[in-house]
Amino acid sequence: MGLLVSGAGTRRAARGRTFHRPKTGALLATLAVWAGAAVMLVPVIWMVLSSFKSQSEILQPFPTFFPQHWSLDAYNIVLSDPENPLWTYFRNSTIVATIVTVCVLFSSALAGYIFAKFRFFGKGFLFVLILSSLMVPFQVVVIPLYLIIRGVGLFNTLWALILPNMVSAFGVYLMKQFMEGLPDALIEAGRIEGASEFTIYRRIILPQVRPALTALGIFTFKFMWNDYLWPLVAINDRDHTTLALGIAEYVTGQHGTLFNQTLAVASLSALPIVIIFLIFQRQFVEGISLSGLKG
Repeated sequence: MGLLVSGAGTRRAARGRTFHRPKTGALLATLAVWAGAAVMLVPVIWMVLSSFKSQSEILQPFPTFFPQHWSLDAYNIVLSDPENPLWTYFRNSTIVATIVTVCVLFSSALAGYIFAKFRFFGKGFLFVLILSSLMVPFQVVVIPLYLIIRGVGLFNTLWALILPNMVSAFGVYLMKQFMEGLPDALIEAGRIEGASEFTIYRRIILPQVRPALTALGIFTFKFMWNDYLWPLVAINDRDHTTLALGIAEYVTGQHGTLFNQTLAVASLSALPIVIIFLIFQRQFVEGISLSGLKG
């Protein structure tokens, strides 16, 4: 009798439960995300795999996705080629990208804090003027910038790549929008405690905007790491050549395009960006999402 009662109770409980099936819209969205990820990742995977192939295997009439004969010859050649010193290119790109990223983070955070939390004459006009610089294509200012750099004697130096990029209008805008969402009570509390404005900025504001700084830092480092046009104009010395220009040397080499070596250099050049993104992935995603909600 007890078993019958318990069985009836179990059936009633099962009838009372609601089983939710996956919604069609959510399923389609998930499939679309996976399809988009495949479209973006397949060329990258092919690039890395092809860097382990020989030149003849890449150029065969019916190429294969995976290498038939795995080889490190392309990497051995590009890492020891005296005509194209890859380590010098890596060093130059690292120096330029690191210094520019640090300067952009410092200037953008400070300017964004001033525009977001201070009132002064001409604030709106000055901010619109900064934003308007984003609408001017770089190709328009490349010749005047070249003449200025050459006039001050910085042509063909790494400073020619660093100085024009130390301040970012996009960075100022991003940090201003993020900081506007911070409560003014935090700043007032610091002032009541007797903290200076710089102490408030360093100990209260900066810890709150760390996700946005991470996102801006990754954007800036990636842009400088991949920049090609301005280094092509400002640098003609191999000792100051950046990695983006170095990759072009393999594409337009005197012996024709060696695809396996070009893909090996491209794979090596993408490695630092991937590592940085994986390390700061959580802060990067948080900074992007919060920046879209602030302001």
